[in-house]
Amino acid sequence: MDFQSLFSNAWSLVLVVIFFGGSIFVHELGHFLAARRRGLKVERFSIGFGPPIYSWTGKDGVEYRLSWIPLGGYVALPQLADLRQLEGTSEVSEAEKASIPYSAKVEVLVAGAVFNILFALILACIIWVTGYPVTKSDLSTRVGYVATTVNLDGKDVPSPAAVAGLKAGDLILQIDDHRTERWRDVPQSVVLGSGRDAAGNPEATLIVQRDGQELTLVTHPLLIGDVDKMRTLGIAPADDLSITDVLPASPAAAAGLQPGDTVTSFNGIPVYSIGHIHELVQANRDQPITLGVKRGATTTTIQVTPRLETIKAGEGENAQEQSLWRMGIRWADQRVLIKDAPFRMIGEHFVQMWRTVGALTNRHSDVGISKMNGPVGIGRGFHQMAQIDWRLLLWFTILVNVNLALMNLLPIPVLDGGHILFATIARLRGRALPAEFMAKMTTAFFLVLISMILYVTTFDVRRWISDSRDPEPPAKPAPTAPAEPAPAKP
Repeated sequence: MDFQSLFSNAWSLVLVVIFFGGSIFVHELGHFLAARRRGLKVERFSIGFGPPIYSWTGKDGVEYRLSWIPLGGYVALPQLADLRQLEGTSEVSEAEKASIPYSAKVEVLVAGAVFNILFALILACIIWVTGYPVTKSDLSTRVGYVATTVNLDGKDVPSPAAVAGLKAGDLILQIDDHRTERWRDVPQSVVLGSGRDAAGNPEATLIVQRDGQELTLVTHPLLIGDVDKMRTLGIAPADDLSITDVLPASPAAAAGLQPGDTVTSFNGIPVYSIGHIHELVQANRDQPITLGVKRGATTTTIQVTPRLETIKAGEGENAQEQSLWRMGIRWADQRVLIKDAPFRMIGEHFVQMWRTVGALTNRHSDVGISKMNGPVGIGRGFHQMAQIDWRLLLWFTILVNVNLALMNLLPIPVLDGGHILFATIARLRGRALPAEFMAKMTTAFFLVLISMILYVTTFDVRRWISDSRDPEPPAKPAPTAPAEPAPAKP
């Protein structure tokens, strides 16, 4: 591992500690403050599980800990639940563990999720003011490219989109029962879909707009991927095909292309994607190309003959050289700042999380626990967002906090929702559940939760290894887009 990789991994760890650890701290702070407000006994405030790395006792009598296992955290509240097997022994006497009101229990247990949402709202307000970068293609659901074939287990097979008759230029309005407003909704709806045909094969119904008319197309997504087999159609979004620069002494300059021109067709074929144009140029080689070009209010055609050039694929000393046919143009910057309202941003994350949970529990979907992100995946997410833009780092932190809020409210023992479930059952039956029963249930589900995290982490590592073997170009925004970049994977 070289120094750059070592530094990169160390930086990922720092980001996880600051942003993920900070999100857990906010969650536990909610429990802590609510417990103090309602007069509950607080024994311990720990970030992480297991033996303490460092601990101290405050003037308020609370033991504060930073523990070795960075998979969560807790506030020891013996009046709410007996978690001695997980949180350590309790020095609170039975007399101090007096019955407390049901409303106080629920308030304290819900407070963690509420604080996560409030924290997410604060970050969303910051991004609302500054804006955050997205690709222009994400602002629309227009199809820019339909792959003829896709690679399925090493073999090229017809793409589901091409078989269904989807065309470049189509505007996707709906997938199954979900309306699509932005491109991110398209792959999300396909991947989380649970539709199946009579034979049990994956199925997704698309409503598209083509030439002013609405059409219904039935597709059969294929499960594609090295580590994660996900439903795939074989499509890519439409790009901004306006030209910002023409390189001197290039074929494009010789042909008369100018900055501000917008490419609309390639040899009479309508084009909507930079990747599609790149693919057509490579296939056309040194043959003259007729480009449809919009210049101001007029549309014209310009003939360009690509030139073979040798360039480095990537950066650094180890970057390999490759030969590409090029026209010598720079496309418009494909990124733009948008300012989503805070409640819209948080609402989108809520919907995404809710649909993900629904897909995980739906036996007809192809989404399993292995496709979730564990600590390693979350760390990579923080690192990747930081590489692109600090505002995306905040955006990802909002997503993490919404997930923490919702996941902790699930009615599963060891989570806040599980404690609420126990308290509610006790209220309905008129007496507390046996302490031994609750302790055993909580311990059992804690072991299940830890096992699930370890299981998911193995897939995080496999994804990391797979991505290292087949790295994709970084998605950093630049003043101008690279000249004729390679096509994005559909």
